[in-house]
Amino acid sequence: MPNYFLDLEYNNIFYGEDEVNFKEFESCTFNNCDFSNCVFLDVTFIDCIFNNCNFNTAKINYVALRTVTFNECLMKDINFSMCDKLIFDIAFKDCILDFSKFYTLKLKGTNFVNCSMIAVDFMSADLTEAVFENCDLYRSEFAKAIANKANFKTSHNYTIDPSKTKIKKAIFTLKGLKGLLAQYDILVS
Repeated sequence: MPNYFLDLEYNNIFYGEDEVNFKEFESCTFNNCDFSNCVFLDVTFIDCIFNNCNFNTAKINYVALRTVTFNECLMKDINFSMCDKLIFDIAFKDCILDFSKFYTLKLKGTNFVNCSMIAVDFMSADLTEAVFENCDLYRSEFAKAIANKANFKTSHNYTIDPSKTKIKKAIFTLKGLKGLLAQYDILVS
């Protein structure tokens, strides 16, 4: 059975626990696929696109994500910090990433567009120049993160402690100012 797949399209597939293990996918598109039962092991995705796929609670241990885009995917409680950190390059649009973990990852310039990101762990992550466009960041944790030049302008419900997070030249709106001052127990109206 081949372990390298190039330029293929996969539609409406329900993957078993170890069905994609020890495989490399390049320039592939996955549409309406379900990876929720997968325990990924030594899997590489290069220049791949996932559309409307379900990854809820999948275990993505030892996965390489190199220029991978996720559109309208369900990705609750995913531990991305276990991914291969070499050339880690991802983008998300219209995804549900609630309770996921990006702890210590380099996410420079990563785009998060129209995503639900409730209680996401960004602790010690490098979010330099990341874009959070219209994202719900309720209870997401940014302690010890580097968010210099990150754009939070259209996002909401974030609470970021500037004494614990580097936010030099990050972009916020006046309306979002209360999310930066919450630890001081003052009211902004």
